[in-house]
Amino acid sequence: MIQTDKIWNQVVHYYIDKKGYSKEDANKIAQRIVTREINRKICQNVSCNHLVDEHIDKKEACLVSTCTCKEFLVGGK
Repeated sequence: MIQTDKIWNQVVHYYIDKKGYSKEDANKIAQRIVTREINRKICQNVSCNHLVDEHIDKKEACLVSTCTCKEFLVGGK
């Protein structure tokens, strides 16, 4: 399970407190980071789109019985 709220808050507070960014800029950065993390954890096979946790050994066949995916596909940028 991806905890987007937790990641978002940590990123926003880091960029506001440590880097001195405005709230708007920090939120834009957080949006990009959370989107990238979500895409990394979801199989990019168009017939699958299940989380990495639903694949055997995080790389092989999908554990969802109705899914035909045989390999976890990592998304690009």
